[in-house]
Amino acid sequence: MGSVKEIDGVLPVQTRGDHCSFGSDGRLTELQSGSSKTLSKIGVGSNEITACRRTFVCAHVFVRDFVPSALAFLMNGEPEIVKNFLLKTLRLQSIEKRIDCFTLGEGVMPASFKVLHDPVRKTDTMIADFGESAIGRVAPVDSGFWWIILLRAYTKSTGDHTLADMPDCQRGMRLILTLCLADGFDTFPTLLCADGCCMVDRRMGIYGYPIEIQSLFFMALRSAKSLIKAEGDGKEFLERIDKRLHALSFHIREYFWLDHQQLNNIYRFKTEEYSHTAVNKFNVIPDSIPDWIFDFLPLKGGFFIGNVSPARMDFRWFAIGNFMAILSSLATSEQASAIMDLLEARWTELVGDMPLKVSYPAMEGHEWRIVTGCDPKNTRWSYHNAGSWPVILWMLTAACIKAGRPQIARRAIEQVETRLAKDGWPEYYDGKLGRYVGKQARKFQTWSIAGYLVAKMMLEDPSHLGMIGLEEDKKMKPSLTRSASWTA
Repeated sequence: MGSVKEIDGVLPVQTRGDHCSFGSDGRLTELQSGSSKTLSKIGVGSNEITACRRTFVCAHVFVRDFVPSALAFLMNGEPEIVKNFLLKTLRLQSIEKRIDCFTLGEGVMPASFKVLHDPVRKTDTMIADFGESAIGRVAPVDSGFWWIILLRAYTKSTGDHTLADMPDCQRGMRLILTLCLADGFDTFPTLLCADGCCMVDRRMGIYGYPIEIQSLFFMALRSAKSLIKAEGDGKEFLERIDKRLHALSFHIREYFWLDHQQLNNIYRFKTEEYSHTAVNKFNVIPDSIPDWIFDFLPLKGGFFIGNVSPARMDFRWFAIGNFMAILSSLATSEQASAIMDLLEARWTELVGDMPLKVSYPAMEGHEWRIVTGCDPKNTRWSYHNAGSWPVILWMLTAACIKAGRPQIARRAIEQVETRLAKDGWPEYYDGKLGRYVGKQARKFQTWSIAGYLVAKMMLEDPSHLGMIGLEEDKKMKPSLTRSASWTA
């Protein structure tokens, strides 16, 4: 059983329905389900975007899942819904988080929560999950980052700084980032994480320093920098953020970036190098480079690989990490353009018939058995093992607009519109090209619908990008060369 918190009012939930259709303008006009209780105050309730009154099958929300719905509400001029969500989830942060005999850090935000309604007392109770009910009992590293990012989006959209300036919100941001900025044994500015700590929430070999977490960390740091007040010890805290941002941006841009030239460099690496002059700093064995990457990587294009740690480079493509790197300006303008070039050159592999591959390529055979533990849900080309997720469409669209390539997003949206509504808004698709509704995919998924709506609204009005995109920080130190980075 998760932690419990009684609340006033209603909260947003991730839901399923039994019918939906598009209007003439392409927007969702109807979505209904057969649940007996209607929750329409916030979350995915009644609103002008869907022009419907919605009932719910379940009252269960994941923090990360609500983000596209929140952006849709902000774009539609309904900020109170988002404000309510931010405040309610913030209250959950203060709950004692215990798994067996161990207590989690004070700043951890819940992965999800359920809303239970008591018809007698006429109250709603939130039951939060901080990892104790999750697959593998892994605490969510990304929830706190998404909360900070969403707080900035609310502030940018409304111009209202009173929410972020509240002592509780200021404290919440500091608690989240204190977990990440604490001194320890780390020799890298990246965050060391367990498998299953983000959207890829099952065993998929992302342990170490996954790019999704690093990109979200960078964006949360930059978002918090614009929101935290320089009062009291705030100035010192902001200085710590600045130092981490400089170190993190250098590390990711230099060591996670892969293009044709860098692949050739790694292919020629010498091993067992000691001293500060080492070129192969992580002692990566060239023979460990997978065969597929040589054919996959075009001469023009590049991306941030999935993971870099001692003697290990995960060369897989992870969509969220790369798109959030663009949106946060962790990626330079040249790198953002190269990611767009890669998408166009490898459209079939990364987009296919139904956008968008969460990762690429799929693990199969012996590798799948060893890395996933024979996970029956993450079989090849399914779920997080290179499955196709429509919700990622909003991140693709935002990244394309920021990189000056909106035509790429428009092409993907046109593909989505041929099938997504007809298929019943499934959670994910299976197959190399994403042609098949996922074998365990739930239908009428709120975030699949919201992801599409946000993508459409961003294309219609690119100014919406301002609430989620960050311009390059001109004060950021220029990139150093690898050799110079070790100069005393």
